[in-house]
Parts: sequence; structure tokens; C-alpha cells
Amino acid sequence: MSRDIVRPPVADLVFQLYGRPLHPELFDIGAVRKITRGEFGLEVRITRTGHVITWHNAAVLLTEVTASADQELPLRRRLLNHRFHFEQSTSLDCAHGMRYQASFQVETLSPEQFHHVHDEILADGAKRGFLHHFPLEHRLPREPLGYVNAEFRPGCLFLCSFHTFPGERTVIKTQSLIESGA
Repeated sequence: MSRDIVRPPVADLVFQLYGRPLHPELFDIGAVRKITRGEFGLEVRITRTGHVITWHNAAVLLTEVTASADQELPLRRRLLNHRFHFEQSTSLDCAHGMRYQASFQVETLSPEQFHHVHDEILADGAKRGFLHHFPLEHRLPREPLGYVNAEFRPGCLFLCSFHTFPGERTVIKTQSLIESGA
């Protein structure tokens, strides 16, 4: 991308789940990775607001989104919609015996804690998962990061993400589990 990406305030973000794909043109995408494992397909897009993760198998397609609440996204087949606030959990029984569970939280840290967590995310991202560095804004001591790790196990997928907002010394964390009931 040729322009700088500025993260929105964390208070403006929502966590959503769709039972459909969403067009990439709806988002400011920093990086994309596609993964296929057995019967699962996964596309991870790290965006200025967090991520857009689309998971599918032969029968079910789910798209998890962290977005700005004022971003115009479709209402059709939106299954979950929550504002980011403290720590929350949600779950949903899907078609064909699939089950989706998620927890997500906002954590604002002291400057020292934020720098420590930032460095831990960088270290983890160097070893595994998918890490994206956003351009460093001149007023921030650290660049915003987006990190997503996917672990495939028989019959399930575990997703974990961390998105940093250095201007607010805040980290958004999400954990999602998609599993077959069969």
C-alpha cells in the first residue's frame, strides 16, 4: 500500500462473524496469507483495524472480522456483532455440526508493559504465525503490529491474534476455535 495506515481508536472497534465471504475491497489490507490443510481452507488478511479471517470446508464458510463500528459492512448473514470492551466470549452452533467459539479482549498497558508485550509479539512472529508491521508513525515509539497464528488439529482450527495500538498502549487479543461436532 502506498499510503500510511492509521489505526482507528480501539473504542471504535467491533468483533463480527459472518456466514459468508466479504470482498477484500471493503478493507485496508496490509498483508494476506492463504493456507490449506486437509479439508480446511484459511485466508488471513491483516488490516488496519485488525483482521479478516475466512475459514471454509466443503460445507461451511465463516468470516471473522475486527473492524471499525462505522465501517459500512453488509448486514446479510452477519451472525455475531460485539463491541470490543474488556473481555468477552461468544459461541455459535453452525450448519453441519460445526461449532464456533471465540473470546476477545482489550488490554491497555503501562508504557513498560506495552513495550514488553510488543517485543514478545515480535519474537513469536519471527518463529511462527503471520506477523505484519505497519508503517511507523513519526509520533509513535513502536510500529503497530498485526499477528495471527493458526493451529490445525484433527477436526478443528485454533486461531489466536494480537493487534497493537501503540498510540493508546493497547493490545486487542482474540482466540477462536472452529471445530467439527462429528
